[in-house]
Amino acid sequence: MTGEQNPALLSTMGRYWKESLACCGFLPAARSFANLIREFLWESTPAQRRRRYGDAEYDWDYRVDTTSATVGWRERLIGQFHSAYQPTEPALFKEMMASLKIDFQEFTFIDIGSGKGRVLLMAADYPFRRILGIELLPALHRVAQENLSAYKSDSQQCFALETVCGDAREFVFPAEPILLYLFNPLPELALIEVMANLENSLRQFPRVVYLLYHNPLLEHVLAKHPAFTKIGGTPLHSLFRAGV
Repeated sequence: MTGEQNPALLSTMGRYWKESLACCGFLPAARSFANLIREFLWESTPAQRRRRYGDAEYDWDYRVDTTSATVGWRERLIGQFHSAYQPTEPALFKEMMASLKIDFQEFTFIDIGSGKGRVLLMAADYPFRRILGIELLPALHRVAQENLSAYKSDSQQCFALETVCGDAREFVFPAEPILLYLFNPLPELALIEVMANLENSLRQFPRVVYLLYHNPLLEHVLAKHPAFTKIGGTPLHSLFRAGV
C-alpha cells in the first residue's frame, strides 16, 4: 500500500484485539487492550500534553513541526495499537550514528514508522545515497512532506529525501545496501512480517543490510532471524548486520 488510505480506527482496534486473542488468550488480550486505552487517556491530559512540548527545541531550530504534542487524538489513538508517535532525540541519534563504521554513500537510509520525518531530516546530515521514510498515518505523512520541503541546514549532505504513506508490512525493500532504522515502530506480529519480507529480499538480492533498532523492546524477534547478527548496541539501541 502506497496511497493515502487512512486506517479506520475501529478496524485497527478490531485487528489488534483479534491478533492478541489468537496469540495470548482472552485475559492477556483484555489486559493489553485496557492498558493501551488507559495509557491513551493518561497521555491526553493537559499535563501530559505540556510535557510532550518539551521535545520542540529541534523544531524551533529548524522551523519544522516534528513534536509529538501536536499529533491529533485520532492519530494518537490509532498509534497506541501500532506504536505511539515519539520523535527521536537529536543527541541520541548522533550517538547511534557515530557507532556505525560504514561508508554512508553506499547506503540507502530507510525509517520504518517515520512519523513527521524528524529522523529523515537528521539523517540528511550524512551523505546517504538517498533517504526514505515509511509512515502508516496520512496525517503524519503530510506533515513530514511539509517538513522535508521546509528543512534547511548548513550541515545537510543528502538531498534525496522521500516519505511514502503505506503499511510497512507491504513495503518492498529496494535491492540496494540499506541502513534500516526502527524506533520500536510496530507491534510484534507486524515486525515479524516486516522481518520476513526483509529476509526474503536478502535471499533474492544478496547485499549488506544494517538494522539500527532504537528502544529495542522486541529485539527477540530480530534474534530469531539467522541472517542477522547483533554487532553492537547499548541499553537504548541495538545494531544488527546481514549480508556479505
